[in-house]
Amino acid sequence: MPVLFVNQERVDVAASVPGDTPLLWVLRDSLDLTGAKYGCGMAQCGACTVHVDGQPVRACQTPLASLKPGAEITTIEGLASREGKALQTAWEKVDVSQCGFCQPGQIMSAAALLASNKRPTDADIDAAMAGNLCRCGTYQRIRAAIREAAKTLG
Repeated sequence: MPVLFVNQERVDVAASVPGDTPLLWVLRDSLDLTGAKYGCGMAQCGACTVHVDGQPVRACQTPLASLKPGAEITTIEGLASREGKALQTAWEKVDVSQCGFCQPGQIMSAAALLASNKRPTDADIDAAMAGNLCRCGTYQRIRAAIREAAKTLG
């Protein structure tokens, strides 16, 4: 029975859950954490992005068996870091969301960027956000919100 820490709470995953089960389904179906979305199922759209030990990963393609015992998983519901709070404030200020489906994954990727780089260039932002797709095309507002959040962190 794998033990994980999800949003700082210990989670004992049932032994009946197969090791090839994607982390996304454990989060959504077993833990009722629905912020990470199922978009493409191929790790191409970024809607399912969560942090595993501080690094952004695509939960739809992360099998349960690939996680080390005691792994720290952070979802959008548990994103309480300084960077996460700054991004959520900036997201509202810049009015990023349109439909909102991709936004949790976008914020999780952006939070990982700002955790490692408090003053990202546009090239840094583009590289960190590559693979996070927005069907509504709010890319300019996303970049503006990341810049805004970075200003408050500096």
